[in-house]
Amino acid sequence: MVSKRKLSKIDASEESCKTDLPKTKKSRSSDKENASAFCGLENEGVFEELLRTSGLVLKAGEGQNEIAVDQIAFQKKLCLALEKHPTYPAVVKQFISGLESHIKDRNQFKNCLLPCTPVRTEGSRNLVHSYCESLIKLLLGIKILQPAVITLLLEKIPEFFFDIVGTFGTNFPRLIINQFKWLDRLLDSQDLVRKLMQMVSVSPVPIQHDIIISLPEILEDTQQSEVARELSSLLKQGRRLTVPILDALSRLDLDAELVAEVRQSAMTIVPSVKLEDLPVVVKFILQNVKAADAVEVISDLRKSLDLSSCVLPLQIHSSQKKIKSQVQASSSLSQVTTSQNCVKLLFDVIKLAVRFQKDVSEAWIKAIENSTSVSDHKVLDLIVLLLIHSTNTRNRKQTEKVLRSKIRLGCMPEQLMQNAFQNHSTVIKDFFPSILALAQTFLHSAHPAVVSFGSCMYKQAFAAFDSYCQQEVVSALVTHVCSGSETELDISLDVLTDLVVLHTSLLMRYATFVKTILDSTQKLNPCQIRKLFYILSTLAFSQKQEGSYIQDDMHMVIRKWLSSTVPNHKQMGIIGAVSMIGSVALKRSEGDAASLERPELNSERDEQLSTLLDLVGFCCEQTPEVLALYYDEFANLIEKQKGNLDLQLLDEFGKSLVEDFPSDFVVDLSPSVHGSFLFPVKSLYNLDEDQSQDAIAINLLPLVSQSELGRVTAGANNQSKRAVSPLCLSPCFRLLRLYTAEQNSGSLEEIDALLGCPLYLTDLEVEGKLDSLSKQEREFLCSLLFYALNWFREVINAFCQQQDAEMKGKVLTRLQNITELQNVLGKCLAATPGYVPPLATFDSEALEAVPSVNAAGPARKRGGRKKKADGSKAGSADRSQAEDSSEGNQPDTELSELDKSAADREAGSPLAQLQSYRPYFRELDLEVFTVLHCGLLTKSVLDTEMHTEAREVVQLGPAELCFLLDDLCWKLEHVLPSGSTRRVPFPKERGNKDIGFSHLCQRSPKEVAVCVVDLLKPLCKHMENMHNYFQAAVQNKGAEDEPGENIQEHQLMSSCYQLLLLTFRSLFSWNGFSQHENTDLLRSALQVLADRLKPGETEFLLLEELISESFQYLLNFQQSVPSFQCAYILTQLLIAIAEKPMSGWKREKMASLAKQFLCQSWVKPGGDREKGTQFNSALHTLLCVYLEHTDNILKVIEEISSVGVPELMNSAKDACSSTYPTLSRQTFPVFFRVMMAQLESSVKSIPAGKPSDSSEVQLEKLLRWNIAVRNFHILINLVKVFDSRPVLSICLKYGRLFVEAFLKLAMPLLDHSFKKHTDDVQSLLKTLQMSTRQLHHMCGHSKIHQDIGLTNHVPLLKKSLEQFVYRVKAMLAFNHCQEAFWVGILKNRDLQGEEILTQASEERGSDEDEGDEEDSAEGPAEEVIEPDNSVS
Repeated sequence: MVSKRKLSKIDASEESCKTDLPKTKKSRSSDKENASAFCGLENEGVFEELLRTSGLVLKAGEGQNEIAVDQIAFQKKLCLALEKHPTYPAVVKQFISGLESHIKDRNQFKNCLLPCTPVRTEGSRNLVHSYCESLIKLLLGIKILQPAVITLLLEKIPEFFFDIVGTFGTNFPRLIINQFKWLDRLLDSQDLVRKLMQMVSVSPVPIQHDIIISLPEILEDTQQSEVARELSSLLKQGRRLTVPILDALSRLDLDAELVAEVRQSAMTIVPSVKLEDLPVVVKFILQNVKAADAVEVISDLRKSLDLSSCVLPLQIHSSQKKIKSQVQASSSLSQVTTSQNCVKLLFDVIKLAVRFQKDVSEAWIKAIENSTSVSDHKVLDLIVLLLIHSTNTRNRKQTEKVLRSKIRLGCMPEQLMQNAFQNHSTVIKDFFPSILALAQTFLHSAHPAVVSFGSCMYKQAFAAFDSYCQQEVVSALVTHVCSGSETELDISLDVLTDLVVLHTSLLMRYATFVKTILDSTQKLNPCQIRKLFYILSTLAFSQKQEGSYIQDDMHMVIRKWLSSTVPNHKQMGIIGAVSMIGSVALKRSEGDAASLERPELNSERDEQLSTLLDLVGFCCEQTPEVLALYYDEFANLIEKQKGNLDLQLLDEFGKSLVEDFPSDFVVDLSPSVHGSFLFPVKSLYNLDEDQSQDAIAINLLPLVSQSELGRVTAGANNQSKRAVSPLCLSPCFRLLRLYTAEQNSGSLEEIDALLGCPLYLTDLEVEGKLDSLSKQEREFLCSLLFYALNWFREVINAFCQQQDAEMKGKVLTRLQNITELQNVLGKCLAATPGYVPPLATFDSEALEAVPSVNAAGPARKRGGRKKKADGSKAGSADRSQAEDSSEGNQPDTELSELDKSAADREAGSPLAQLQSYRPYFRELDLEVFTVLHCGLLTKSVLDTEMHTEAREVVQLGPAELCFLLDDLCWKLEHVLPSGSTRRVPFPKERGNKDIGFSHLCQRSPKEVAVCVVDLLKPLCKHMENMHNYFQAAVQNKGAEDEPGENIQEHQLMSSCYQLLLLTFRSLFSWNGFSQHENTDLLRSALQVLADRLKPGETEFLLLEELISESFQYLLNFQQSVPSFQCAYILTQLLIAIAEKPMSGWKREKMASLAKQFLCQSWVKPGGDREKGTQFNSALHTLLCVYLEHTDNILKVIEEISSVGVPELMNSAKDACSSTYPTLSRQTFPVFFRVMMAQLESSVKSIPAGKPSDSSEVQLEKLLRWNIAVRNFHILINLVKVFDSRPVLSICLKYGRLFVEAFLKLAMPLLDHSFKKHTDDVQSLLKTLQMSTRQLHHMCGHSKIHQDIGLTNHVPLLKKSLEQFVYRVKAMLAFNHCQEAFWVGILKNRDLQGEEILTQASEERGSDEDEGDEEDSAEGPAEEVIEPDNSVS
């Protein structure tokens, strides 16, 4: 019906316009009058006339109504005209009827709803205001017209219910509702609001939306609460009006109860609300949050907010781009833009709340901090933390702390950050300064996970942001590189390396920045120089024209370095040159350049390559050390770029290499060698004796003789003027075999003769002959052995992966040769103090800085172990006992596991002799450890089955296994940091940390971990063999067959067992397993262990089940561990596995295992009990594990101190406790230290007393304190028997800490429980008083003996004892029984209680005043509580 009326009305209007056109002109209002006249209304003239006389002219069509007077003046004139009209009040009805008739035309109605146009009438001096209200709003401001106009407008709204408002159409309902906003006065606001709410109940959704949104501007203050409740009930009925209702409520003044109710309703719809409505909902929730419930509200909100719904359109768009039409793709793109805009609005809302509401930012940080589960953390958390960091300066430190903590705990994995950058880069880009600041800070962190997160932030920012941000990222990375900090330098170069691989063309824009690092190369070590030149070479040669200026700079720098006489510069020149050679010689793809350009490009490459090769060759040929480095670097290049080098370009270099090696180092095998040498030449270690024809040998002894004794003549006689030195033998062979393998697809057939060929050495039966040799001869012999060992190491590196059975046999034989030669070398080194071996690694930071290990080394023959050098020791710090988690409980010694094991081995053990000479041996490749797949062959088997078939079955001997495991442990300790590893705040100079790990450092820790996981199966087999061997050894203990050999074999097998356990521990304690991306690798490792228990059943087990199975598997080895050190490592290994996570039953198992080891008698094969620093250190850790994992620490301490210690006191001098065989007089200080430390830490876990505690709770706490004080008394009194200096020091230190804990935690309890439990409190204080007396006696003892180490503890202890006296007095005063307390002066006594007479005589000789002072100086006042006094 509405549409019909509308149509007829329009037709009528058109007809009236046509008929009126020919008529004469009339006044401005004549058109309106005619239109009104056509409608047949009699009172038309009143409405028109009154408006005109008041100063307003109505316009038809598109023109706006014009007003010639001020709005207030118009309203006054019209009101006056109506009131003074002869027919008032009837004229009001006529006026309203005229208005109703006028607005029947939509255009005229629109004009009445839109603002009027101000005009100046002729002769008027007054200007009308630039903005004037609409006619309707002006009429609403007139009191006598307002009710009728309101009714008329509300009746008009239903006419537009079914209108479809287009993009440029007029929304009449909205215009009508807007007229009610901000009125100066409403005669009956209650009625208007009631009618509007009724309109809401019957209107379509768009009109409902408009009415609700406008309510806050219409309502009076008194109506807000009532309307808010109506809107709240409306909110519960449906979700279509959620946004307008919340928007309206957010602008109303609500009471707290209603706010909470509405907020809860809003919170429930957050997960399901439309994305475009989400900002409004979140704004309401945050706007009404109060400090008291902020944390709870924010916690609920962050759980409900899920940004994954915002990412979905982006994923749809990326898939549609590939498979759909252009039209669909463009619509998808608009959807993506809308989605991103909504997310941007959402974070703008959060940003406003964070900036202007202090409670919101702190609550959000707290909510994230309180979230513990890894799965609870979302992309939202990271973005909000960045937002708070960038918005609120006062919360920056707190934000950074929370973010660090979450990264350390693995709650913020790098994958989560990548999702944030990839899916919400438009939001995150606003926080770029904060991202940059956090990344820079994180790179300074001591925690590897935080450092890794910081480096990932740099990479993601570079990939996701614009050119300005990319430039800032590169600039920051270059600053890190030039800072001089070792870790920052390494990480920054790694990030730049990743960027140059992933975004070469992008990074090319900022190559000038990267190139500036060349000015700071003096701070870089060889490994870092290698990374830098890889980055620069990739940039220089990836894009032809753009990279030419970088090439020129690199050429200049390399020429300068190579021509330098400084060894360090020459080193850097070779490394840089080889990096450039690698980039030039890389294979190019077919599409690199047009076919016409290829010949020119190839010739240019050939020229560059030949220039570089000639330059390096010329600079290296006269210095063996430099030439050896060149060979090593080239070998590393071929190994790293396996399959990617264009070997045709290196053909000339390869030919000269293949020719030079045989001519320099290989000779035909002959029975006798001509020449005069220090020792007679003898061919040894020939594995091809059956092939006598065309046999060859390595010309080692003559070359060493020339190098050591005839350097000048050797150089003069060589026609090529190239230095031929035994130093180059191993490096040259390494390069030769890698080049050969690359040329022949991995085959080494061309050089396989070198595996079995003999060496020209001399007779190595040196037993008893060494003393008769001169120093020069002994040193010559040592050098010869070092060269031979390094040759064999490189031979094994080369052929370890060959599958041929004969080759495998030869490799194992070479391993045996190494162990034999190491035995001989150990004896020679022991007889040659001060000897410095020839270099084996040539890329150390300074060649002359290789540690001199021999000054105090070989002369120390006890245990066959030399003190380890600083340089080679640096890499083994992580294998120390410091992994114990109890802070302050560590023993004083921190030796590495291998150092300790070596310290306890016999003098004949080669590993014991050669630990400190590691830098002088060639590095074994990780591939060598594939030999571990061979079975183990022990001597006992050889004795019974010594026949030729045993040689054909390729198996590994115990000595060779020990050699391989030792090297593997050394590598893992260097490259796989444990979870407890932290960077030292002020580290010593780096020295030579990476010597011997050049090849290893080119692999990431994850690559190394993958290699070890692949080896786990054979390692498990070897460990099971060890288990079986020692189980059998225990059963056959009575057999006395060849005791000497059995002891030696037992020691070797024990070393293997220990090294196997160390390998497992190094792997499973690697901190990389805490990172999310390595979870699959951890699962694979655990699966291997679990599969040993349940073969074929582990594939579908959960991670927690795999951990339990692996734990159980390793626990089975507890019965066979041969030494206390093995027991200690097994315990640490089980803890490393159980920590992921530690459940109740595992804690119980750990406590039981530790107790079993402590209650076991540990005897060496020779019959002596184990002892020494290493034993004490392991004992300390095991005892800590036992006490930390047991259910009742106080009970265990009491058991040891009241059972184990009395047994020790009643035993013979060298005997031990029968219950705890590990407790002897030598180990008592270890037990005492751990018990005192654990007692002190355990009482800290007793909650402090509160006035609100019930009587039962007070009694329970009193009971715990009673046991603790009794234990303390027992331990303190042991000093009377065990009065050694370490025990006294422990007493003074932990005694003070115990008294301080008692004052802080127990005294508040005594304050409130004294009246109810008087006897218990008195008993407790009496027991503690006896202990404090003994502590005072110790202070006197320390002073009389003038022991600085002990007296340092005295002042703080005396202070605590005095505080104790006065605190007890305060407690009695609090309970109104001061008479139960009197103070006496303690005299200074010694440990046995005897008075120290010297001070007593001094006291007698002084006057009264001085006496008082001396009394107070003698000791603290002591409280005495009279037991007879009742509590008042």
